[in-house]
Amino acid sequence: MKIPQFDSEELRPYIEFMVNSFRKTDGFWFLEVEQTYGYDAAIKMNEKVWRRMGKIMTREIKEKFSIEEKGLKGLARVLRYSPWTMISEFDIEEKDEEIIISIPHCASQEARLKKGMGEYSCKDMHLGEFENCIEEIDRDIKVVCLFAPPDPHPKHLFCKWCFTMNKDKIKI
Repeated sequence: MKIPQFDSEELRPYIEFMVNSFRKTDGFWFLEVEQTYGYDAAIKMNEKVWRRMGKIMTREIKEKFSIEEKGLKGLARVLRYSPWTMISEFDIEEKDEEIIISIPHCASQEARLKKGMGEYSCKDMHLGEFENCIEEIDRDIKVVCLFAPPDPHPKHLFCKWCFTMNKDKIKI
């Protein structure tokens, strides 16, 4: 891959452009599958794609940024490099025994709502993505969805996830 050289003033706008292009490609892909094959087919395909991407992105992030830590520390480092952390403005709260991800802005859901389409069910998709992500970091990490569409959620928050080494300590 040939990546052009950028000066420091060009680099941030270029990264923002690339991340935004990634988000738009994902969104248009989903919409085209939904329009052509129906909502259920789009949801199933999205789940398959993001389950795979959870594994692939995690491997590549670990390799490119030399992340060797296991456990929640390793997960926190990987999450910071994920394009979706930037796109959806993840709030990542690290505690001693858990990481809580809250997503106040979901570009995909916000775009659908703006167009009057309603939210799409993304809970199973993200569960598969996160399960495959943590499998690449530490199989002892557990993930629990506290809420995500189609679940009811507060207006200011689309979804919330908990990652822990001890699933029994999760407070839902």
